[in-house]
Amino acid sequence: MATKRITGFSDQIMALVKALRSETPDCVAAGVVDMATGMLLSYETVDTHPTEVLDLLAGATLDLFQGRTVLMIEDVFKERRGVQNDQHYFQEILVNSENLTHLFIRMNDSQDVVAVAVCRKSVNVGMLFAQARRVMKEYGGI
Repeated sequence: MATKRITGFSDQIMALVKALRSETPDCVAAGVVDMATGMLLSYETVDTHPTEVLDLLAGATLDLFQGRTVLMIEDVFKERRGVQNDQHYFQEILVNSENLTHLFIRMNDSQDVVAVAVCRKSVNVGMLFAQARRVMKEYGGI
């Protein structure tokens, strides 16, 4: 499979969101969060959502991946395993809510950028991971 050639970072992010939304099974929403700025860079959804909810998604993503306690856990794991690089230890997080499954995946090329795929809870989790990872590899540099 050929890798997509996209010129700018903004174009890459928009293409990634569109591909996650259309190619991830049972996906109802996709987005990309920049944890350095705390901003939702791009999103696509089947429903309309209040701006406050979308803003909270960015903050929740930041807490999941880089909250104080999470960073402490990463530091302990790195120390115990002798890891010397700055790459974050947690790369993917799966969260199930009452009706939805949320998959958060950190970009390899930009560790402060996380893609989110939100799917119906009935999604086959194995297929969700397989398709989301494929899309991330193709568009997001993992």
